[in-house]
Amino acid sequence: MAAQRGYQIVQEYTDRISGVKARRPGLDQMMKDARHGCFDVVLVWASDRIARSVRHFLEVLDELNRLNIEFVSFREQIDTGGPLGRAIVVIIGAIAELERSLIVERVRAGMRRARLEGQHIGRRPLDLDRAAILRDRRSGQSLGQLARAYQISRSTVHRVLHEQLERSA
Repeated sequence: MAAQRGYQIVQEYTDRISGVKARRPGLDQMMKDARHGCFDVVLVWASDRIARSVRHFLEVLDELNRLNIEFVSFREQIDTGGPLGRAIVVIIGAIAELERSLIVERVRAGMRRARLEGQHIGRRPLDLDRAAILRDRRSGQSLGQLARAYQISRSTVHRVLHEQLERSA
């Protein structure tokens, strides 16, 4: 598409994390380069690759517009060079946010159903020998030694010790 329109590709920006997150390395770098005037057009496969939230999407588009940078989406055939393209982008952004909300609601409903059916959700609680951890700590072992001996993190050892202090206080 870039070749068809006579665009020279300056940089390709990619992210490996969800579009839900407003802070993403690729998007952040693209916006930084936009502020430095490195390009005139942002060409994306689909508008939901920029953001899933209408608010965030509109913030990005607004900033690109202020910088006189055109936004073009291949899948939706949108070009913000005109008022109709800008209106369609807002509508598509709202649909992307709705889609994300529906996904979240389906996941929550599935987790509720699983809990009602008695299935465990999340990580299983650690089975710790708290008395042995306390005994070994009293004998002078460090947090790191205890963590290695019981194959748990130092923060878990610290939490076990802290819980004991609270109980005895």
